[in-house]
Amino acid sequence: MFAVPRTLVVGYGNISRRDDGVGHYVAERIQDQGVESIHTMVLQQLGPELAETISDYDLVVFVDVYLDKNAEGLQVISVESLYRPSAITHSLSPSSLLALTQALYHRQPRAIIVAIPGYDFDFGMELSEGTERWAGVAVERILKIHDETEEKPGGAKN
Repeated sequence: MFAVPRTLVVGYGNISRRDDGVGHYVAERIQDQGVESIHTMVLQQLGPELAETISDYDLVVFVDVYLDKNAEGLQVISVESLYRPSAITHSLSPSSLLALTQALYHRQPRAIIVAIPGYDFDFGMELSEGTERWAGVAVERILKIHDETEEKPGGAKN
């Protein structure tokens, strides 16, 4: 019997800065779908303490906003394990987090970033209309990627 691949969706950003909170929004919508093999978490930023958690998953989807005045469209980016030293030790990039996971737990899940265009970063709790529209597209895309991962197990590297 094969184990069902497990997916972790990590939505991160500042929910008090409108579109910067889109990662939280998407993770919550994914959670609402009730897919047993998808777990979600929401964070302000990615920290080193997350390495142990992500080592248990086959696929990790990092959901964040990107800023571009001409931003139009969802970006799905494969994450490669690469440590980049930073003066900020309490916050990591997805690639540095994967490298830390490999170094500490000798396991590296497949990982992607789903980047959603952001248009409004003023103080506030609601997403702009454009970002909310792309967030819906992101939910659909993440569910599709998860389904494809279930069809071909073995996403994590030991």
